[in-house]
Amino acid sequence: MTAGGPAGRTVGFVGLGHMGTPMASRLVDAGLTVRAYDASSAARDAFAAAVPGATVVDSGADTSTGAEAVVLCLPNSDVVESVVAELEAARLIVDMSSSEPLRTRALAESLAATDRVLIDAPVSGGVSGARAGTLAVMVGGPDEVVADLEPVLAVMGRPRHVGPVGAGHALKALNNLMSAAHLLASSEAVLVGEEFGLDPAVMLEVVNGASGRSGSTENKWPNHILPGTYGAGFGLGLMVKDIHIALDLAGSTSVPTRHAAATVELWDEALAALGPTADHTEIARWLRSSTRRNNEEAS
Repeated sequence: MTAGGPAGRTVGFVGLGHMGTPMASRLVDAGLTVRAYDASSAARDAFAAAVPGATVVDSGADTSTGAEAVVLCLPNSDVVESVVAELEAARLIVDMSSSEPLRTRALAESLAATDRVLIDAPVSGGVSGARAGTLAVMVGGPDEVVADLEPVLAVMGRPRHVGPVGAGHALKALNNLMSAAHLLASSEAVLVGEEFGLDPAVMLEVVNGASGRSGSTENKWPNHILPGTYGAGFGLGLMVKDIHIALDLAGSTSVPTRHAAATVELWDEALAALGPTADHTEIARWLRSSTRRNNEEAS
């Protein structure tokens, strides 16, 4: 890519879902030419209507025409590999999906054999962060490529170079494992407090000024769970996918992960009960329902 700021650059963008749409929209607003595509014609039409400055194309391959890089924001490694197979003309591919780090490394090695480069740059911060451009962007790849791409990534959030290719996807999976564990622990604690007679809102206010605070107590509980809206914008199925990636990554090391395994087991149970399209914050509702069922069975 060329040096300098992002304005005037041309990038392809594949994946116009809940996260991809606001991310691509920010690139357009920053003065980039964005060649956008999604496998869903409805998603393409919605994006074209919402972001009139974008160029919506008819295939993944078309996104690379005249583009210095093609950004991917896709569900998983299977879809990423399928789309990459169509991007023969793309010299630089930026995978901002939550992919499997070992498969990312293997894909990068395969592309390098044809003088193409893959870097990974997954994000955290949800739909609100994508809209505001405040996403945490975890970047893995060669120093010079990452440095050159940083002005583009900075339009979408706060990029941090975390290591070689695959490092970003590893850190994203581990981040979501911690997030999933925090949400479970805080939900169980709040429900225990409720049973004891504490006011959940008061509990959260105190905890958020104390050592028990987390993203779950500061954001998910007050904004999505207490109001009963469950609208954080991140599907339960995606969370479960990510924490399984983290657990598989752990399995490739010698680190014991009993707590992680227990966390994944409970999220798997919630997934079976609620389905993959439920918002991930609905695990708190599932825990409350389980408590009520247990109380009814005990009475």
